[in-house]
Amino acid sequence: MNLAAATCPTLYFIGVSTRQSSIMKVFPDWAAHLGLRNVAIAGIDFPLHAPPADYRAVVRFIKDDPLSLGALVTTHKIDLYAACADLFDVVDAHARRLAETSCLSKSGGQFVCHAKDPVTAGLALDHFIPAGHFARTGAEVFAIGAGGSTLALTWHLMQASRGADRPARVLVTDRCARRLHDIERLHRSWATGIRCEYMLAQTAADNDAVLQGLRPAALVVNASGMGKDRPGSPLTDACPFPEAALVWELNYRGELSFLQQARRQAQERRLQVEDGWLYFIYGWSRVLAEVFHIEVPVSGPGFRQLCRIAQQAGQPAPP
Repeated sequence: MNLAAATCPTLYFIGVSTRQSSIMKVFPDWAAHLGLRNVAIAGIDFPLHAPPADYRAVVRFIKDDPLSLGALVTTHKIDLYAACADLFDVVDAHARRLAETSCLSKSGGQFVCHAKDPVTAGLALDHFIPAGHFARTGAEVFAIGAGGSTLALTWHLMQASRGADRPARVLVTDRCARRLHDIERLHRSWATGIRCEYMLAQTAADNDAVLQGLRPAALVVNASGMGKDRPGSPLTDACPFPEAALVWELNYRGELSFLQQARRQAQERRLQVEDGWLYFIYGWSRVLAEVFHIEVPVSGPGFRQLCRIAQQAGQPAPP
């Protein structure tokens, strides 16, 4: 991996294809706007489910290098936490509860592991899901992929504090039985009272079968990484979305096949279709706040300005 000591305060991006991320274009403009001077961002790419020793090498490097201030972790959130949990001085409550991490930072001489996704996924969900949607419609949630993003969004939607505005049922599919077992164990530990089902889906046709059993107005989420980290879609082109469904593609770049499938059906099926761009902004802005110890707005004029800067600097054209 050729890790070299940072020569200025540096934020790392641990992912799969980091050079293609819009953050590489957005970060300099955000940094200037937020008053950060002489700072840098650097990507570290791992294949999916990399060896634990590789995760540990990078985490040890960041922990020990004085000018390496922290990292945003995507795709590897669960695997990196499992490999490195003993290397952190502090593990925040969400990271401990979800057994995953999306942010590493340093504070007061301590190396801190955070799970920011319950916050950032919640902000993105609350932005586009109509208030009272689940209470009004009795809608279900179908999440394709049992990784950290699904953990985060289901945590947010299943909280008792939401009262009646929670999903009637949560369905999760994945190609890996171990991942399904892990998310089922965590869901059970939350004791939310919401019915949850977990299904092994090795093919797109398997996901189609689940989709066809959903009620109208369901929230359908592509949290599989397909369309960005891997080609294709977790659904076939032949499968109709539920009437009036909310469809969320967590990716904002790549071929985005799932997003295009939903958009082709949007008018006929009365779908509300969202991509992952706002999720990207919330995710990175929360990590910048944590790693650089600055205030970064999540609403109001200041947040809208961050959105404008990001759009001008690096939002990809729609596929």
